[in-house]
This record gives sequence, C-alpha cells and structure tokens, in this order.
Amino acid sequence: MKAVQFSQYGPPSVVHVADVAEPHAGPGEVRISVRASGFSAGETAIRSGARNGTRLPFRTGYDAAGVVDEVGDGVTGIEPGAHVFGMTAADRRGANAEYAVLVHWAAKPAAWSWAEAGGAAGAIETATRVLDQLPGETLLVHGAAGGVGTVAVQLAVARGATVIGTASPRNHDFLRSLGAEPTIYGPGLVDRVGSVDAVFDCAGGALPDLIEIAGDPARVVTITDATAPQHGVHFSHSAAIPGADPLAVHGLAAAIKLAEEGRLKIPVAATFPLSQAAAAHELSEGRHARGKIVYVN
Repeated sequence: MKAVQFSQYGPPSVVHVADVAEPHAGPGEVRISVRASGFSAGETAIRSGARNGTRLPFRTGYDAAGVVDEVGDGVTGIEPGAHVFGMTAADRRGANAEYAVLVHWAAKPAAWSWAEAGGAAGAIETATRVLDQLPGETLLVHGAAGGVGTVAVQLAVARGATVIGTASPRNHDFLRSLGAEPTIYGPGLVDRVGSVDAVFDCAGGALPDLIEIAGDPARVVTITDATAPQHGVHFSHSAAIPGADPLAVHGLAAAIKLAEEGRLKIPVAATFPLSQAAAAHELSEGRHARGKIVYVN
C-alpha cells in the first residue's frame, strides 16, 4: 500500500510516499480503508531533526477516518463496512496511508465530512486530555485558530467556560463564531488578557506571559513548548491507554454527541493527496493554517 514517510531528517522535501506492507488488525483493533487522515504538526519537529533519535524510516499520522475492513479478536459491536474515526497506537503511527489500524475509535458523525472526521480524533484527544487538567471558569487558549486550538475552544465552551483565544487578526471573526473572545499575539498580551483561571498553550513561545496571566505555572499546560520544564509548566503528551474501551476514552464518544448537535465542528485548513505530503508540511510550518490539515485518499 501507499504510505507517507521520511527516511532522513531534513526539510519538507524529505517526506515522500513509499510502498509498504499493509498492516492488519490485531486483538482489540480494527483496520480501516482510509478515506482521510490528519496531519500531525508535531511530526514536523521529528522530521526536521529537532527531536532526533527517532527510528527511521518514520511513517506519519496517528488519526484517520474510513471504512472498517478488518476486525481483530475480542472486538465486539462493530462490523466490516462501519464508518469510523479514531487513532492508531501512540507507538505505531502510520495513519497517513491507504490502510490504518486503529486502537481507539468511534462511529463517524453524519454531520462531518470524511475530511473533518479524518482530522478529528487527534485534536479531540489532545484537547480533552489537557482540558481535564485545567479546571476553572475562564480559559486562555494560546494559538486558538490551529487544529487543536479550534477544538479546544469548542470543547471548553461546551463545558461552560469563558474562553479567550489568541490568533492573528484575520482569524478573530472565526474565533468569535466558535464562541471565543479573540485577542492578538505578541507584546502586551498580559495587559490585554488580564487574569484567567487556566491557560492551554497550543502555540509556544510565550510561557512567561502565560504564567503571569494564569498566576501559577501549575495552571498552564503546553503541547508545543519544549522549554516547559524550565518554567515549571507541564508539557502534555498523548498516550494510548492499554485495554481501555475505545468508545469511552479520549473524548471521542462525547464528541459524537456535540457534533450531531452542531456544537463541534472540525475546521479544515486544507486537504492534500498523500502524494503532496511535502506541501502539507510546508503549509504547517508557515503557521498560518486555520484548523486542521488533512490528507484525503
């Protein structure tokens, strides 16, 4: 089958489509014929060599949507032909491909297109994981117009929080449509925002200001800033949950309900065929994508 990978560190041009062996569903897993899969922005750091030590070749992608065509031993309640979205195991990526094995999944909401569903699971998992660590009535989402930020805003609003989101001015009306009060990045952020109960950092590069706004580094969680330990801030990583009910973890089941109620949209910044993976990396590194970048098959 065709799959996106890179065999050396470097610029976006090192990313390519390769012919690889098809994966198969093991116990507790399902395999899908992929219709769409999400681009993972964090993989640009791996590809560039900023997070070296990764075994090469590295196959990309950990969330996808498609049609179930294999059901592993021990899996009940789902049959081949079902339309699902979900995630691969954390240590077995490779969702940007023609076939993918999912360890966590849920039924694809009818309200979502394949592209929306393909880019949904990773952002939902990340946003849910971080929001669960950040109780409070007011939340600042730093980098609110990106793939995770847009989902975090909507999930926080659904939980009843008042949300402020940082973004470039061109995205301010967009953030208002999601339920957030927008503000710009950069100098003066502390004065513009004031104080909040918690901060979800999706953008990086501003931890001292974000800590001042939250009043305590323990009330800031980042998913992007590797300097977090120097500031006493938690850097949150995804992790599979062995043996967990795939319908109960990572917020996927809750997302279905919100999606069908029209309260959770997955903004898609752009779609690319697998053959244009390098262009997807270039768009992501430009840091101007509104929403999720998605591969479509």
